[in-house]
Amino acid sequence: MKQVTQSVLMIRPVAFRMNEQTTANNYFQKEISGVLPAAINAKAQQEFDGLVSQLRSVGVQVVVVDDTLETDTPDSVFPNNWISFHVNGDVVLYPMFAENRRAERRDDILDLLEEKGFVIENSIDFTSAEEDGLFLEGTGSLVLDRVKAIAYCALSPRADEELFIEFCEDFDYAPVIFEAFHTVDGKLELVYHTNVMMSIGEHFAVICADMIADKKERKMVLDNLRASGKEVVLISEKQVNHFAANLLEVSGTDDKRYIVMSTTAFESLHQNQLAQLEKYGSILKTHLQTIEACGGGSARCMMAEIFLPKNSL
Repeated sequence: MKQVTQSVLMIRPVAFRMNEQTTANNYFQKEISGVLPAAINAKAQQEFDGLVSQLRSVGVQVVVVDDTLETDTPDSVFPNNWISFHVNGDVVLYPMFAENRRAERRDDILDLLEEKGFVIENSIDFTSAEEDGLFLEGTGSLVLDRVKAIAYCALSPRADEELFIEFCEDFDYAPVIFEAFHTVDGKLELVYHTNVMMSIGEHFAVICADMIADKKERKMVLDNLRASGKEVVLISEKQVNHFAANLLEVSGTDDKRYIVMSTTAFESLHQNQLAQLEKYGSILKTHLQTIEACGGGSARCMMAEIFLPKNSL
């Protein structure tokens, strides 16, 4: 089992905008006023291409698939919410909160991965839960310690507890369940995705522990992280609002490690926090302001890690 991969799937947007169906509980989204939709999409494409270029320049294998205009999928740039890939050849499909996000699930993407030599053994489909109004949005809702087989989940309208436990039972993960809150217009609201307030690398974890209001839950999460050998990098809620936890460790040429984040996230971190992270990889940063503002997600959300085995032929 490994925590870090050299291969990622990324979906290039063709009609990116602020998704009106996700604003109900994604409080990170912001309207960009006075800018035409075509200009917003062009800027998002520019940011997307910049991240792909940076990843490829250090040896990360990026499988890029273009979104299609045939579907109304403004959030397609965040594929990690609808699919995850596992070392045993499993592919998992997840139930999505927003109806227009469900069209992001495409069989042709799996066909393309197989054409590129990735081996898919099984497809595990949780999407029928949508009929019951239950959701679990991939590695947005699930932050996985793949090596230690621990799954962390901040419960929310997009992360159902029973579904999360079902996932953990199916994949032999130990569940760590908690609630995380952030302040929105003076009120406490549940964080919509776990991966905006925490992330896990091979030897480190970034987390805003202050957002876990219940002291027992907070201690449980931190104890699990430290017991599994992670150096914990603590960040503030203000830094979460700058997507400082929405990062991903990847592997490049010669297994050199990189920690991928947005420029917004990088600039919010203090020198001591950056020093903690840089012990484990070089920081790869890129401008993602349009995607962050309209989409309410950042660098980690844009990459679905591909852990599938490769065909030896």
